Amino acid sequence: MVSIRLARRGAKKRPFYHIVATDRRNKRDGRALECLGFFNPCAKGPEETMRIDTERLEYWLGQGGQASARVKSLLARHRKDERSAADAGVAGTDVATDASSDAGESAGTTDPGAQATTE
Repeated sequence: MVSIRLARRGAKKRPFYHIVATDRRNKRDGRALECLGFFNPCAKGPEETMRIDTERLEYWLGQGGQASARVKSLLARHRKDERSAADAGVAGTDVATDASSDAGESAGTTDPGAQATTE
């Protein structure tokens, strides 16, 4: 059976995990069928914490693969982050567009010098 789990990489006391699809009989850090992403619990600042190829992960789950508990929780967090980023991106764009159009309208009506040059 295929297992979707974490394989540890990285230095001592600086863990870095690959999310892999592997035969459940293989060792934790052994041969993997496919690398599906990574998880960096020590990420700071602008570093990327997690990247998951959800399309390939769904493929392996559809083939009967079993995700470990930790991978399930990471996938749920990844999906939640994607939804919030998509919502913030759409809302942020609309707010910025409205604010810039309001600023342009108000600047034209309050600045008498701008009206004098256009007339």
